Order: sequence, then structure tokens, then C-alpha cells
Amino acid sequence: MPARLAAMNCSHRFFDLEEFFASADAAGFEGVELWTGPMHFFMDAHGYDPVSRLVGLERRYDLPIIGVCPEQANPKPHNIAVRGETGRARTLAYFTNALEVARELGASQVVVTSGWGYLNEPVEVAWERSVTMLSAIARRAEAIGVPLAIEALQPDESNLAHTAADLLRLVAEVDSPALGVCLDLGAMAVAGDTIEGYFATFAGRIIHVHFVDVGHGMTHLAWGDGERDMTSDLAALARCGYEGWLSSETVDPERFAGPAAADAQTMAAFRTAQEQLRRGVRHL
Repeated sequence: MPARLAAMNCSHRFFDLEEFFASADAAGFEGVELWTGPMHFFMDAHGYDPVSRLVGLERRYDLPIIGVCPEQANPKPHNIAVRGETGRARTLAYFTNALEVARELGASQVVVTSGWGYLNEPVEVAWERSVTMLSAIARRAEAIGVPLAIEALQPDESNLAHTAADLLRLVAEVDSPALGVCLDLGAMAVAGDTIEGYFATFAGRIIHVHFVDVGHGMTHLAWGDGERDMTSDLAALARCGYEGWLSSETVDPERFAGPAAADAQTMAAFRTAQEQLRRGVRHL
């Protein structure tokens, strides 16, 4: 089965959640990935909003929630490389809640990262904290039955895992069957990695893709706002045997006032690229 495109609500942060579902349905997306921005779905270490509302939106718009992407980047409070016993307990509870939400929804994965270390401490110290926390979360994931998908971060987001090689080391040290990989095209491009390189590195462990345009010094753009060739990227994913979901993770402040138009633009580009591939347009 060819890869399918899911919308993400992160660019709809100034609109309510039903507007996001309605616009995703109107644009023709087949599923959505839930970013746990508190304006749409509140979740912390102590609990979370009723999942029943999400299920109602899924049914109303016939759009399954295919994954959960918890808030976790600096300065959010739930840092996987957090210091201190209290912070570790809070972070583990938070990600356990994310896994429970995903289980209730029947979602395919929960996205995680390395977290981040302080710039005035040795990187290896924060790295060890990241490995310890990821190992604990992975044990919860194994018990709950929902896999994790770890993605790289960019240098302005974290000082820990930027490249495919960094992620490979992290995945190896955690050593859990519950820890898969999310290929984020934005982080990949900034690191100088490639789609083919990721698949060669991870050999079957890539379970999700954050599918974004990149260009003009920015990442996580709507397709057509950057410089990547979507048809070439889809062809590369197909050659690598990827048949999972692609999430359109647009995080461009210029698009926050009109996210539905950005999503529709991405879907139009996706349909055009699919048609080019069906017609056998050659993309190396």
C-alpha cells in the first residue's frame, strides 16, 4: 500500500480542534496525528482531557487519529533528559499518559525525542539521563502495547541527538523492541542526512515519518513553501519500502492565521506527486 498523508494540528493552534478536523476532512486527508497542544487536548503528568471527545471527532469526520505527538521541547516541562527525581517521576508519568491516550485511540505510535541537556553541563551527562528515561518509557510502552517513535531534533532544539548516527546510538543504548524511529524530514535535511541513509541505518525500524518541506533557512513548512521535491521524496520512500503514514507537520508562524489553506496546498502537492509517480515520471 502506498504511504498515506495525515494532517497535524500544530499549525491550527489559534483555532479550535473541530476546525482542524473539519479542514483536514475538506482537504482530503485520510487521518490525523494529534499534537498535544493544551489548547486542543490538555495532558500532563496527572491526567488528560476525556478521550471521548477525540473519538467523537474521529467518527464525525471519519478521520482516525493515527499517532500522538506529545509536547516535549524546551521550554515545555516534560524533558526526557530532565534532572532530578521529581522531574523524572513527572516526565515518566506524562509519557505514560501519552501512551494510554494512544492506546485508547488505537493510535499507531507515540513520538518521543532525546530531550535536551543544559549547555553548562557535559553533553554525556545529559545523554545518560536521556537513555535512562527513554528506557523507562519504553518499558511502559512494551507493557501498554503502543510503540514509541523517536525523532531527531535540530541544533537549536537540543544538544543531544541531531543525526541518524546519533539516533542509532541512542536506540542501541535503550535497546527496546518498543522503540522505533520517526524520520523527520526537517531534522534530516538540517543534519545533511538522506531518506535512503535513514533506511539503510535503521533497517526496518522506521515506523513513522514527519513529512515536511524545507527551504529558505526554515524547516517544517507546508509543501510548496520550501525547496524540496515531493515527488522525489515519495519515490525515495517507496524505493525504501515504506508504506506507513506521513504526517504533515507544518510549524510555520506565517501560516498560523490560515492553516487550512496551508494544509490544502500540501494535499494538492501530494496528489500531484502521486499522479506523477503513477505516470512513471522519473525522479532520481
